[in-house]
Order: sequence, then C-alpha cells, then structure tokens
Amino acid sequence: MAAAHREGTHSSAVRPRSYQDESYLHGFLGTVSDLQKAGVLQDVVLEVEGLRFPCHRLVLSAASPYFRAMFTSDMAESRQKTVVLQGLDAGMFGEILSYIYSGTLHVSMDKVQPLYQAADLLQLDYVRDTCSSYMAMNVERSTCVDLYKFADVFSVDSVLKACVQLIHRNFVEVASSVEFCSLSVNQLTEIISHDELDVKEETAVWEAVVRWVQHNREDRLHHLPNILPHIRFNLLTPYNMVAILDHPLVSEDPGRSAIRNVVKETSNMKRRVGMDTLELALLFTESTKEMLWMNPGEGKYIRCHYDICPVAGSVTTDNDIYFLARESSQKHALFKYNHVKNSWERKSSVRIIDASDGYPPSDYLMEIDGELFYLIVTSSPPEVVLKKCSQRTNKWQTCSPLRHDGQLDSNVAVSCNQHIYIFTRTQLYCYDPKADQWCRKSWSKHIPEVYNAVAIGTEIFSTDYDLNKTLVYDTEADSWHELPGWQNTGYGIENISLFVLENKLHAVVNGYTVGEFRDVWLVCVYDRCERVWKELSILPEGRWYMFDPMFPVARMYMPHLNTQGTASTEGANGE
Repeated sequence: MAAAHREGTHSSAVRPRSYQDESYLHGFLGTVSDLQKAGVLQDVVLEVEGLRFPCHRLVLSAASPYFRAMFTSDMAESRQKTVVLQGLDAGMFGEILSYIYSGTLHVSMDKVQPLYQAADLLQLDYVRDTCSSYMAMNVERSTCVDLYKFADVFSVDSVLKACVQLIHRNFVEVASSVEFCSLSVNQLTEIISHDELDVKEETAVWEAVVRWVQHNREDRLHHLPNILPHIRFNLLTPYNMVAILDHPLVSEDPGRSAIRNVVKETSNMKRRVGMDTLELALLFTESTKEMLWMNPGEGKYIRCHYDICPVAGSVTTDNDIYFLARESSQKHALFKYNHVKNSWERKSSVRIIDASDGYPPSDYLMEIDGELFYLIVTSSPPEVVLKKCSQRTNKWQTCSPLRHDGQLDSNVAVSCNQHIYIFTRTQLYCYDPKADQWCRKSWSKHIPEVYNAVAIGTEIFSTDYDLNKTLVYDTEADSWHELPGWQNTGYGIENISLFVLENKLHAVVNGYTVGEFRDVWLVCVYDRCERVWKELSILPEGRWYMFDPMFPVARMYMPHLNTQGTASTEGANGE
C-alpha cells in the first residue's frame, strides 16, 4: 500500500501538457490548396453563371456556414454531384474559392462591392468585414456617393458613416458631381437633413436639390414637396427666398401652392455647421503653451491655452488638424485636434533625430492624399529623414532617403500638388509619394536664400529673409517667376513667416520700429491685382514663434472655439 501510494504521488506530480504543431497548422491549408489545384478527391461541382468549380464538400463546409447547412442537411443539394448557385458573380466566386483554399484575400476598389455581396451571401464573416474595412479606409470624393449607396443598401454602418462624414465636409463639391444625381430621394433627404452640412449659405442646399430634380425632372418633380421641408428656408435672405419661390420648379408646378406652404412652415431650424465656421491661422508662442487663432482680415484673435508645445503642424484636406509635440528626448507625440471639444487627442508617437552639433533639427508635418508625412532635416550631420504614418495602424514607416549635396544648414519644406518640396541654399528637391522617389527640380538664382515657402494651388510662393523678393515656383511647369517685394515703411526685420488664409498670401513680419527698437508683429497681405504687399494689422502682444515657421490654417467652428483647451492622451500607439 505504501509503495502504491508513493507511486501515485509521483505520477500526479508530472502534469499533462498539450503540444501544438505549428508547421502542421500552416502546412495543412497548403496541402488542401495543393489537392484543389491538382483536382484530387473533389466530390462536388459548384456551377456559377455557367462556369464549373470542382471542390471538396468538407473544405467548403468548414469555411462557410452557408455550405455547411447545404451539405449536412436534408436539402437536395446535399445529394447532388453538381450544385447550381444563384445570385453570385462567377469572377467573385473564384476569388472566394481562392480565399477558402489559401487563406489569402485579394481586394481592390473595382471588385470590393461584388466581393462583399458574395461574402454576405455565403456567410464568410472575415471576407465581409475585410471588405467593409477596405471600403471605409478608401472613401474619397470620387467614390463617396457610390460607396454611400452601396453601404445604405447593405447596411454597412462603418462605410456609411465614413461616406456621410466626407459628403458633409465636401457637400458643395460632391453635390456638383454626376454621381450625386444618382441618389434615391430617401438618400438625398437623409444627407441634406443633417446639421453637419458644411455650407456657408442654405442656397447651396437648394441648388443641389434643383440639380437632382432636373437630372430626371419627369420622374422626380413630384418628390419636391417631400424634399423641401429639409431645406432651412428660415436661414435664407428675403431675396433668396423670393428667387426660390419664383424658380420654374416651384412656379410652374401644379402643386405649387402646397410647396409654398411647406416653404412658409420651415422656420426656426438650426444653422448648419459650415455657416458658423471661419478660416483661422494658428500661431504658437516661444516658451508658453498659449496659442493664437487669428483671421486679421476679420479682426478675429482668439487666445487658447493647451497642454502641448507643438514643433510641427498640418491641416488635412478634410480639415483635420495634426500636431507633433516633443514628448521626450527621443520621441515626438502626434496629436489630433477635436473640433467639438476644442482639445487635442494623442494618436501615436514617432522617433526623432538629435543633431550632433546641438542645433535642433527642422521638423515639418505635411499631408498628401490622406497620408501624414513627418520630415526631419538636420544640418550636422546633414541628413533628411522622411516618415509616413499609416491611417489604419497609426504607426510610422520610413520612406526612401534623399541623396543631397550636403548643404542642409538652411532649409524650407512644403507640400504642394501631391508632392513634397525641400528648398536648400543651392537646390530644390521633390519627393513623389506614389513612387517613393526623390528628384531634383529647377533652382532659381534670383533669390540668395529661400527663407519661407507656402503653397497655393499648384504654385509655391517663397521669400528671402527681408521680404525684398517674392518668387513663385510653378510645380507643373517646373519654372520660376518673380513678384515685387514688400515696400518696407520704417521697420527693421528680424523674422518672417508666410501663410495662406482665404486663398490669399499673408506674412507675419516680426520686426522693430526704426529709431525706437520696439518689437512689432505686423501682418501683411499680398494684393495679386495690384501686385503689392499691404500692411493689414498688428498682432496682439506675445512672443510668437517664428523659427521653422508653420501656421496651420483650418476652418474653425466658432461656437466650439472656447478660450481654454486641454489635450487628451487617450488612444496612444507607439512607433
């Protein structure tokens, strides 16, 4: 008994374990794929649009609840050698089979919608979810209406939300497209009913409705009385109201009395978001966390305090504002501005480069085609590093290096026409994100040193240190021309920063009055008609940051722009 007891105690001390053969798990699917390619052990033929696909019932049943129900129930298909599948595209079914046998899914914009439909029918959750994520990440102005209609029909909420946001932000442009006229009446009214519509005047909504109706007037005119309640006539001027009532769509329609009643009854409706926005440029201070939102032409100067000190900033085409702020000696943190909360939310972090000579590097943050790029330029050692942030993962990857002539102690960078340009003392370099390549462009000898650069359309405007010369580089023609400089009227200049506000070239001139040596922060605007710089206003008192200048310009919703703000650090990801 004692021996038996000791033996039992010894055996119970050795715990059983489970072992997993990783090579078997990975190799099994490859073996199944090889059997399919070789046409071995196939026991059913699926026919789609007349094309035959020999397959394995076991594999299909393991991959799809749709096939599992078909082959394991009393359905007639469970006993048939050939099963005809309806409602599927043969090409997409081939892609589905490829995924089932390989685990690899190939997705592109031209086939993502039929691929989603096939996955939805066959109950392949991974394929369906991957397609919806792919569509949501690739919503653009040219595709948003088509994707919106698809997402509406199939109730793909993530895609629907992304499309609605883009349509609201770019309503005037989207509403001018032919695709907009293909919306159903319910889709149209759903879009124009939102407060988030970015329009300056309600007439833009009326004009969009007119285009939609006239695209197929005979079939759509009777919908007008149901559409009009979604137009906010109380926001129109009396002149515009009369113009609408006298419009042929209203005045010539037999039911115009009913329409007039609808117009009269739409009162006290809220203003659209775009009606309370104003384009503002953002300035930083040298040592404090105060920032200044400004529109000198409108006399607007709003001071805010945020818990970050930016080193680089950018505004995307979708009006999202991003900042890089120093987080440690080795990293910067990327922040995104929350327009509603007037606060900054931390998104990720990125490694930085410390120059060996002690001079801080030049940091630039730019957006191209929906992607954020972080450009770091150091003078000693002379080095250019470009990193791109993935929209999907918020992680940074390094782009191709720039082979330069070694003179980087003076540099200015700007994004223009879907490219990045770097000005040095002797060269102009251009980066193409699609090709991930750098090249040299024509250099102008008419300016000894580019001190500032800013883009308007496909042109880059640059100045020298004293604003005596203003040169324009045409990115499409790869050519330069010169504009008159500033006719200085008694100021000594210390620093200059260019920015573009309401499509006009502006400059902040940090100088001093001659004879008094009193600091002045002067805003100038370039009048393209008269070809002269004009003094516009003087900035409020403050030590505004003017080195490696960057004045992000964005459309700001004024009711949300309070006097205080605090940055959030939620949702942070590392490099």
